[in-house]
Amino acid sequence: MRSEVLIVARPDRRPRIESRGGLAARETEPDTVHLVSAAATPLGGDSVCVRVVVESGAVLRVRTVAATVTLPGATTRESQAIWALEVAGELDVDPQPTVVAASSRHITSTRLAIEGSGRIKLRERIQIGRTGERQGFWSGLLHADVDGSALLRHRVELGRGSVSDDELGAPMACISELHYPEAEVDTAGVALALARGGCLSTWQGERL
Repeated sequence: MRSEVLIVARPDRRPRIESRGGLAARETEPDTVHLVSAAATPLGGDSVCVRVVVESGAVLRVRTVAATVTLPGATTRESQAIWALEVAGELDVDPQPTVVAASSRHITSTRLAIEGSGRIKLRERIQIGRTGERQGFWSGLLHADVDGSALLRHRVELGRGSVSDDELGAPMACISELHYPEAEVDTAGVALALARGGCLSTWQGERL
């Protein structure tokens, strides 16, 4: 199944929302949109594509109503989530955690383009496995630009077959946060200032 969501935030107007497939979006408060599962997704073979556009002067918060649980499909274990974020206003993306369950493999790709006076807070929380599970795999790529020039290229892997896979002490959970233009923020990990402004923090451990 392919699920697609488009959210466009404009100043002094309600967000424009379009969706199809197993994921829907609902305006829940002023300047706040929640993503809602309309079907069991993502399963192996599924893709979820979310595009968010925040115009200059607009403010938008994107949330989810529940954790996302990935599961293997009948013919493949791999699913993917693709986020495209275009920010000229102020955007805060903070979904509930993604739980990579059973032997599923989940690939996340986020491409962020910040323009002008755009501001962003982007948090991602990943947990490999439900209780007693350690077979899952997750890979997350973050590609961020400011006014067309590179701000950050960042990739993290967790779980079975990842670069950090170790039976004795491999991390099974991760929290990543990107803030721009703020260079000093209070986060779960250690915030590292970026050369072109903003900061990135990454925390890893056994459980969220």
